[in-house]
Amino acid sequence: MARQDHPAMPTTVSGFPEMLPAQRAIEASMVDSLRATFELHGFAGIETRAVEPVDVLLAKGSIDHEVYVLRRLQARPAGPGEGEAPVEKGALALHYDLTVPFARYVVENAGALTFPFRRYQVQKVWRGERPQEGRYREFTQVDIDVVGAGSLAAHHDVEMARVMAAAMAQLPLPPVTVSVNDRRLVEGFHRGLGADDAGVAAVLRAVDKIDKVGVDGPGGVRALLAAGAGYDDARCDAALALASITGDAAAVEEGVRALGVDHPLLDAGLEGLLDVLRATDDVAATTGGRVRVAADLSIARGLDYYTGTVYETRMAGFEGLGSICSGGRYDSLATDGRTTYPGVGISLGLTRTLSALLAAGAVTVSRAVPSAVLVAVLDEAGRAASDAVAAALRGRGIPAEVSPDAARLGKQIRHADRRGIPFVWFPAAAAPQDGAAAHEVKDIRSGDQRAADPATWAPPEEDLRPRVTSVSAEVRSGEQR
Repeated sequence: MARQDHPAMPTTVSGFPEMLPAQRAIEASMVDSLRATFELHGFAGIETRAVEPVDVLLAKGSIDHEVYVLRRLQARPAGPGEGEAPVEKGALALHYDLTVPFARYVVENAGALTFPFRRYQVQKVWRGERPQEGRYREFTQVDIDVVGAGSLAAHHDVEMARVMAAAMAQLPLPPVTVSVNDRRLVEGFHRGLGADDAGVAAVLRAVDKIDKVGVDGPGGVRALLAAGAGYDDARCDAALALASITGDAAAVEEGVRALGVDHPLLDAGLEGLLDVLRATDDVAATTGGRVRVAADLSIARGLDYYTGTVYETRMAGFEGLGSICSGGRYDSLATDGRTTYPGVGISLGLTRTLSALLAAGAVTVSRAVPSAVLVAVLDEAGRAASDAVAAALRGRGIPAEVSPDAARLGKQIRHADRRGIPFVWFPAAAAPQDGAAAHEVKDIRSGDQRAADPATWAPPEEDLRPRVTSVSAEVRSGEQR
């Protein structure tokens, strides 16, 4: 008899991660921290729809093979020999990032917005990628952007790096480096080498793949430059020399000028990059060394809409993961035909970042549930009294839950322990004659038990909410040994 799968057995769908409660608690804590930092800097939260017209998405980036198109279940399939069903005019697709939907949002709501408009957004996006470490089909991104009407001052490029650095410094991350470049510098350099529009586009795509494909070999960047831009050995050498420049403003200026290439666009891009580097030189000091900003002239960003400053971010000890936080300036992404809305933004891949930290055991949470107190139930007849205690605690902002049953107190304590709840509340068995409180609360970690009043008692501040902490690389390596 042929084997039949049990109808109740779930089907695993790769690339669509789901979290256990403790993991979700860490994610929620990170989102709360990010929102708090963004709002301190005056960014307003928005949410855009999950779908956009296919033609809008494909006009903004070369990732057509990654876009999920929406179809009705009964939509006409492809006929025999036709291959995939054609995409109908006006078809909708799930957004692959938050910048393109945001550009459309700005144009549609320009009359109701005040410019420069500052927004943050925490939302899921979808990409049809092959699932692997750090790559998912559904994931959460956290974006901040500033958009102007007609023009946008260059100092906002600096602000992006500084605000995201401040936000990441509050997260349980290892030290991170925000790498910056300017696409005008790269484009001007290669125009100075004689590349035309198609050649520049090929160069940007090739250089952006250095980390993935390396320099030499059949599929390396040198081969891509020769095939895509028609570069000879000398120009390949110049391109790779430019891409190797890293460091602070002085190192970048000296390195670029030493290559002896001249072009007005190169000068504009170099000046813009140096301004960003000089204005962020103190970030390492202001974040206690948790975040630093430095140039890396190998980064160009793969999406076509970036026009100036670009950012990529890597975590120490997780360099193989690639960038966790990327973005840049886009001067022509949003327009209504009369007004252009230039912007600059940066996006943190929250799912990508957190999944790597969880897999490495680099982050932990004090408990998986929000409850700080479990209120015991002495007997079912007295459940209302336990409910009243929990309500009093909740009314003062203390997360509390009531025991699911009136089991032996030892069993109720073990239930709290399994859930990670630090305190168990024992209601008064009966009100004493003098009306004094007869409630008691026990810290089940230390065993300390004392009288308490639901109207005044509070747990220590560190126990009020779940606490997320990072585990140092030294501790993790010691555990592995």
